[in-house]
Amino acid sequence: MRDNTKGGALTEVTFFILLSLYTPKHGYAIMQFIESETKGRLLLGAGTLYGALNTLQEKGWIVPCGAFDGRKKEYLITEDGKAVAKTELERLHSLVSTAERIIGGEYE
Repeated sequence: MRDNTKGGALTEVTFFILLSLYTPKHGYAIMQFIESETKGRLLLGAGTLYGALNTLQEKGWIVPCGAFDGRKKEYLITEDGKAVAKTELERLHSLVSTAERIIGGEYE
């Protein structure tokens, strides 16, 4: 995973996974959330998703939660994960602000 928390950007997929897990979800529900929120622009395969979930668990940004119903393991964002998501949101706001200023003609 190319995510860099030391000033770098999260991948869009990582950011959406973190956003999806503000409420507990299993893998398929995460894929549905991302597809719905991006209006089909981002579609995750199972291999990509589960690889990302493993990496995010290793980073301590998400944790498994609840009772595991057969094969459906649910995940939830941690406080560290929320801090990472908030930092990314602030970075994106700054990016948009700069772009609006330049594209709007205020940059000289």
